[in-house]
Amino acid sequence: MTERPKNVFLLGPDERNLALMRELTHLEPYRFHPLLDKEELMHSDTGLDRLLELAQNQLDDFSGPIDAIVGYWDFPVSSMVPILATQNGLPGPSLESVVKCEHKYWSRLVQREVTDAHPGFAIIDLDQPEAPPGLRFPMWLKPVKSYSSTLAFKVDDEEQLRAAATEIRDGMGRTGEAFDFLLSMLELPPAVAEAGGMACLAEEAVRGEQITAEGYCSGGAAHVHGIIDSFCYPETSSFLRYQYPSRIPEEVQERIVAISRDVMQHIGLDSSTFNIEFFWDTETDALNVLEINPRLSQSHAPLFELVDGMPNHQAMVQLAVGEEPTMPSREGEHRMAAKWFHRTFRDALVKSTPSQEDLDRVREEVPSATIDVVAEEGKRFSELPAQDSYSYELFAVYLGADDESELRARFDRCVELLPFDLDER
Repeated sequence: MTERPKNVFLLGPDERNLALMRELTHLEPYRFHPLLDKEELMHSDTGLDRLLELAQNQLDDFSGPIDAIVGYWDFPVSSMVPILATQNGLPGPSLESVVKCEHKYWSRLVQREVTDAHPGFAIIDLDQPEAPPGLRFPMWLKPVKSYSSTLAFKVDDEEQLRAAATEIRDGMGRTGEAFDFLLSMLELPPAVAEAGGMACLAEEAVRGEQITAEGYCSGGAAHVHGIIDSFCYPETSSFLRYQYPSRIPEEVQERIVAISRDVMQHIGLDSSTFNIEFFWDTETDALNVLEINPRLSQSHAPLFELVDGMPNHQAMVQLAVGEEPTMPSREGEHRMAAKWFHRTFRDALVKSTPSQEDLDRVREEVPSATIDVVAEEGKRFSELPAQDSYSYELFAVYLGADDESELRARFDRCVELLPFDLDER
């Protein structure tokens, strides 16, 4: 008897990730269905309560059985997944465990209970901002909920702190209000309830190489299936590339895995993928957790496909249908892979972007390349969503190679072949 296809609903699908997920259908007969539109989910003014209503209405209108609900985007998608899974009787993490990861202050409080691998932190008053007692400059200021490094500022003194606090207070409205709505669904610890979803966190700046552990939680146990290195443009906090597999020493990787397991199991996340960003100080050998995300990083998924032979969407989908993940290792076409970011550090009007012929030529010369053009003709960079606070992204490209020098040469060739006309006036 032929098994019926499993109906998997995907919040806000995009073509690149959907193409990767279709590779999973040779394992089992998955049938993927879009659930709402990415633009409406991530960049519209539609409230979280309304988005949940629209999603549930679409699910109610579906005539067949619903086997899973998944999503790989940040808030609000990451928080909608557990709500919708619970409403529809499907496997998924608890909302509380997801919010423990996503609320930066609550996450730090929980981390502190099981590890000292984190920087000093405290909530600051946005109306009367000043450095919290016991914290030293430089420090980072960021909303307790944001995404893609939006509204995150490194400050070196009280003057910069006050300026950053003003910008955060003026810019956090939509996300903060939606996060407050989410918090209203939970019974919160007093400190988290007092902070709410519109608070600002100060953290002492830590240094070192940035590394991300990608994994999943199943049956109460946390597993790490890959570690990715992150490299920034020199003297900046803006990413140049994510590279897999990690080149850091095996002993450090083992400590990252151990901390990840301890923290995730203490948080209680289950039936979910996760990623944890770390800093490793090569001088002191100290590890510090930067951020925890209760989802996979869709930016890393093609790297797993290029090196391991399968994107980590596989773990996400298997967990969502109630199965134990089976991630392959080193079965891909390349020994190494990276996502590269081509950036500018000055705002500009985008007068033109690469043509289809330009993109086709890149694919001919660099067969492993998958290109995402971010800049939009006729718009200024500052008008685009999800840019970081210090730079603007023109394009990103995923590349596979045999070694790091070949990766860099292929990226440099992509930059040469993809022209942008910018007016910096």
